[in-house]
Amino acid sequence: MAITSTTLDALPADPDPTPTRRKRDAGRARRIIRHILLVVFALLMLYPLLWMVVSSFKPSNLILSQTGLIPSEVTLSNYLDGWDSLGTPFTAFLLNSGLIAVGAIVGNLFSCSVTAYALARLNFRANKLYFGLTLMTMMLPFHVLIIPQYILFAELGWINTYAPLLIPKFLATDAVFIFLMVQFIRTIPRELDHAAMLDGAGPFRIFWSVILPLMQPALITTTIFTFIWTWNDYFGPLLYLTKTKLYTVPVALKSLVDTETQSGIGIMFAMSLISLVPILLFFLFAQKYIIKGIATTGIK
Repeated sequence: MAITSTTLDALPADPDPTPTRRKRDAGRARRIIRHILLVVFALLMLYPLLWMVVSSFKPSNLILSQTGLIPSEVTLSNYLDGWDSLGTPFTAFLLNSGLIAVGAIVGNLFSCSVTAYALARLNFRANKLYFGLTLMTMMLPFHVLIIPQYILFAELGWINTYAPLLIPKFLATDAVFIFLMVQFIRTIPRELDHAAMLDGAGPFRIFWSVILPLMQPALITTTIFTFIWTWNDYFGPLLYLTKTKLYTVPVALKSLVDTETQSGIGIMFAMSLISLVPILLFFLFAQKYIIKGIATTGIK
């Protein structure tokens, strides 16, 4: 059947594509502007790190006079001189920090998990009181305890040893991790405990075989923050360690700089970059667990 002109006139006309195209172009423009702003913000945030990297390859007398990212002179003397500048290879300071970080992680995982299990699952007299006192320690400024702790550790003969930095970790002194684990354990159904009891399991067996495997996200989060805080801790090692061979990385970096002449800045930058390598490797190999631990614990 032939289509007459009247029939063609009756068909609806095609919609004007201009508004849709205009809306699509506007959305694309907003995305481009957003990405440009993010790139600019990222560069601003990375500039201090880039400047430190560049400055580590400059002679010390040019670091403060030339603030640009393109050095006029490149040298490796900061790395070569800084490695043995304190009379002890920088490897020793890295090993000291690693030893303390590993010991702190083991101590926190053991003591905080056991304490959290007792506070969250075991029914004993003054349970809530002990938990409240634990939370109160989070509100107590660390500086209030400095002098009593130093006197106690000095009387015990622990000065110039790693005992003041490690022993408290095995005594559940980090209340923030106890609180985190208590809240996590409370989300685990008690029916699992009852089922284990029917099989003859006691409190320790329930903790070891039932609760602890389910606490993996909380344990991962504790490991992450304990490593970061311990590796970057400056005040504790500065207070208790006075022998150079016992220094941790932060204390050693501060000792590289002469505060009066500002000499040694280039060496400090070079050694600071080296000290970042363990943290970068930690994040590189544990990235999946870091995201899982922080995200899951946050949801809980």
